[in-house]
Amino acid sequence: MADINAIAKQFTEYYYHVFDFNPAVLAGQTRDRDNSMLTYEGDQLLGIASIVNKLISLPFQKVQHVVSTLDAQPTPSGLIVMVTGQLVVDDSTTPLQYSQVFHLLADGGSYYVYNDVFRLNYG
Repeated sequence: MADINAIAKQFTEYYYHVFDFNPAVLAGQTRDRDNSMLTYEGDQLLGIASIVNKLISLPFQKVQHVVSTLDAQPTPSGLIVMVTGQLVVDDSTTPLQYSQVFHLLADGGSYYVYNDVFRLNYG
């Protein structure tokens, strides 16, 4: 079995780097363009076009993801990755806490995002 923690770390580093600089590029992170799903703060989006439209329309000009924790578990078809961290938005001095879960499906020797659940953590 592949080292799922290394795969999860490599994936999240790449995903957040791309998200922070050009979220539209994330459209290439799925193979299932019609059935992949994002739940963003309770708003469920189905299909890559809806997902990318949501990501590029978020109300900030600049964002930086800072990962605090990263956990991964294997599934029969890929792996689940849970991330917690901070978002630094538009050079704010008060970062926002977030959690995000990815369901990555195996595709040959690589993985792609099938499900993505994102929440800001308040309180």
